[in-house]
Amino acid sequence: MNKRKLGAEKERMAADYLGENGYTVLQMNYRCKIGEIDIIASNNDAIIFVEVKFRSSSRYGVSIEAVSAFKQKKIRQVAMYYMAAVLHQNNVNCRFDVIGIDGTEITHITDAF
Repeated sequence: MNKRKLGAEKERMAADYLGENGYTVLQMNYRCKIGEIDIIASNNDAIIFVEVKFRSSSRYGVSIEAVSAFKQKKIRQVAMYYMAAVLHQNNVNCRFDVIGIDGTEITHITDAF
């Protein structure tokens, strides 16, 4: 399976996990001129921007360690763009979560950064 197809499969797995845990998935793979966010969801009157990382083995560490400071900054910028362009407001209750998938194990870090 190629990397893109595998990534899409793991993002779908993360979206299903969120749905099973009371979240509403609003959008997957939101792209704009700044970058991309894997999943945008809502829960308890908050918008949640979710980065999904997958590792098939621990050879390079666990998945959640792969969200660098640069990636966090980029996700924040895309989130600001989304709130302005799609929601038409900047004062939105939001947070940034990371879902790591290591093999078949899912780890969900709420308010990760």
